[in-house]
Amino acid sequence: MTLRGRLTAAFLVVVLGPVLLGAFFVASTVTAVDRSRSTERLAVAASTVRTSVDALCQQLRAAADAVALTGDPAVAAGQLVGRGLAAAVLVTDVNGRVTYASPGAPSTPWRDCSEPATASSGPVRALAARVDRRDPAGALLGTVAAAHLVDPAFVARLAAVTGVAVTLLDSGASAARVTHTTESREVRDAVLAAAGATSGERVTESTKGRYVRRIGPSAGQPLPLVLSVPSERPPGLHVTLAGVVVLAGLLAVFTAWRLARVTTRPLVELAGAVDRVAHGDLTARVPVRSRDELGRLAAAFNRMTRETGSYVAALTSSRDQLRGHLAVLGDTLASTHDLQRILRVILHSAIAATGARAGAVLLVEAGGVLVAQCSEGLDGRWPAGDQDGSQGLRVPVGVGVVGAVAATGEPQRGRVEPTEAPTGEPRCRTYVAVPFATPGGASTAGGASTPGGASTPGGERSPDEAGAAAAALGVLALYDRVGADEFDDDDLVNLRTFASHAAVAVENVRVHEEAQRLSLTDPLTGLWNYRYLRESIRREVERASRFGRMLSVLALDLDRFKDVNDTYGHAAGDTVLAEFARRVRGEIREVDLAFRQGGEEFVLLLPETDARGAAIVAERLGAAVRETPIAVEAYAGPIVVTVSVGIAVYPDHGSTGREVLEAADDALYAAKAAGRDTYRVAEARPDVPTREIPVPACAVSPPDGLPRAGRPVQAPREPGGHARSESTAGVPESNRSGPAHAGPDPADEPAATAADAARAGPDVTRPGPGGGASSGPHPPRQSRGR
Repeated sequence: MTLRGRLTAAFLVVVLGPVLLGAFFVASTVTAVDRSRSTERLAVAASTVRTSVDALCQQLRAAADAVALTGDPAVAAGQLVGRGLAAAVLVTDVNGRVTYASPGAPSTPWRDCSEPATASSGPVRALAARVDRRDPAGALLGTVAAAHLVDPAFVARLAAVTGVAVTLLDSGASAARVTHTTESREVRDAVLAAAGATSGERVTESTKGRYVRRIGPSAGQPLPLVLSVPSERPPGLHVTLAGVVVLAGLLAVFTAWRLARVTTRPLVELAGAVDRVAHGDLTARVPVRSRDELGRLAAAFNRMTRETGSYVAALTSSRDQLRGHLAVLGDTLASTHDLQRILRVILHSAIAATGARAGAVLLVEAGGVLVAQCSEGLDGRWPAGDQDGSQGLRVPVGVGVVGAVAATGEPQRGRVEPTEAPTGEPRCRTYVAVPFATPGGASTAGGASTPGGASTPGGERSPDEAGAAAAALGVLALYDRVGADEFDDDDLVNLRTFASHAAVAVENVRVHEEAQRLSLTDPLTGLWNYRYLRESIRREVERASRFGRMLSVLALDLDRFKDVNDTYGHAAGDTVLAEFARRVRGEIREVDLAFRQGGEEFVLLLPETDARGAAIVAERLGAAVRETPIAVEAYAGPIVVTVSVGIAVYPDHGSTGREVLEAADDALYAAKAAGRDTYRVAEARPDVPTREIPVPACAVSPPDGLPRAGRPVQAPREPGGHARSESTAGVPESNRSGPAHAGPDPADEPAATAADAARAGPDVTRPGPGGGASSGPHPPRQSRGR
């Protein structure tokens, strides 16, 4: 819509608005006055009707009293009817039989003046007043009723007294039928329809221009009546008002068009000057030709162009403030230890600060590969063959843009030409990438080298590699800035400052995680410590109880380890403990947990393993330690050590983790007493409540191949089938309460083959030295049973 059209519309609104409001006010005022006057007339008429009906009822009641007091009711009734005080008199005895009725009396029942508002339906033929007739002693002799005929003449008299049209309905419940009315035929149906649509005695307007009000039946006025009066509004009022509005509108349109044409002509110069400013010409000025609103607008435009320079300086200051805000955000990030949350805050803040469309945070992982930890807006940016980005963003250090930033530690920005082949990074037109670098460089725990630069075991870096250390943590990459062709140098400086703070936060998280891991592990052997043992055995017992599984606890103790320390020294003893822990990790599954309880005492938790499977593990551990002496530097010969093992099974030997651990310790002492270099299974608790579970003959292993807590199921060994539950060397007969290690189903055979082979005996291939037990602060994964 053009400016001229807008000005015309505004003028029409200003001019026609009051005209329309005035017409509406006149129409509503006339209607309100008319309704008010009609309502007042109907209220007066209703009051008059009630007064008239009440006077008639009083007259009838006096006539009935006169008949009831005379000794000859018939004579008195005839006199009253003859004088016109009542249309008819009806005398009844105490049983309701009629003893006298005036000749020509209207049909009964008559509408009694004292009837309640909820009178029965039916046409009203007569209005009556009823009194009791008693003897001089006060005994009831019957009743006397005096009636007045309700006919068209009666309704016409009411209409004449009230000055309104009166309609008598058949009943007080609805306005469906009419008994008598003074309404004309043209408006009768509309009046009855309006009366039927209203409730109570409210005033409503009919479609024929009449105001209608219903009265009665009610206490003291038992007649259902409808009163109506004609509207006093002038005819054709709305048509006249509509004509006035149309005429005023035509005059306003012509006047508005002329004013808009005159007003918009000088605005052409202003529009031309605005176009020049939009193209960068801040020297454009508009001549001020008058002192009216257009002149003030031109002066304001000239003032605006002069102040644009100050706005540019303000934008520069705002960017500096943004840089300070990013620094504060970096300090805030350094106070949390949720790595994923930190990375998301880093990415979202960087995108908001630069206006980028997409971005990713990549961290260096093992093998010198940058892996995206979080990303945003990368959908649809992957090369052909990986449209959904399912492979993620993985870039080797030194390859592509982010790889070069990680290798050199120098930020980069630029434009990607469409002809360049993709390097595993998302497609984009412009990019900016800055490295994560702590103020002192970044290195992994223990002084291990990182792709960004090497370090000595003590964490010291050579001078030539100090510059490359800045890329040790990762890279922040942003793509396609909104509203600009390329990222500028200010974006690069801001992101580099922000990334340095973000690197501190990431490094703090890693240090926190390493401190948490060290608090739960033994520094000499790398196994879990006693603190984590208490938490783990409680958790594993709860899990075994919840799923009806078994949990085996092995207590290990190196035999005569004090002699090793006394003979070879504590340094040699530490070497023996570390090598023993390595061999333990090589003989157990990944789901198993190994702990150093203290000194030369160790504990193993074997989930979903019965006594037979635990005995197999004990035999293999004893053989692994006994058959291969431990070589210690600075000594001519290797050191031969042996291990004693105590075995306890939940729930056979205890109902809590502490009880099972104590039972394993008792079994360990039994193994020591039996000559060492052996294992023993704890004695079964005599008070363990048992329940016999009926099973079919020749029962097979459970479908999942996991041992169940309860009585053993004897199944014969089939050729090539699973082993049945039977006694094992070193396992007392009293402790064979748990089922033997059951093999997996044929469908699960590949997944359980390695675990079954690990329990078969010392001649079966063992896991590698580094595999087996979980040795970090992460919770162990579930595995299939032994």
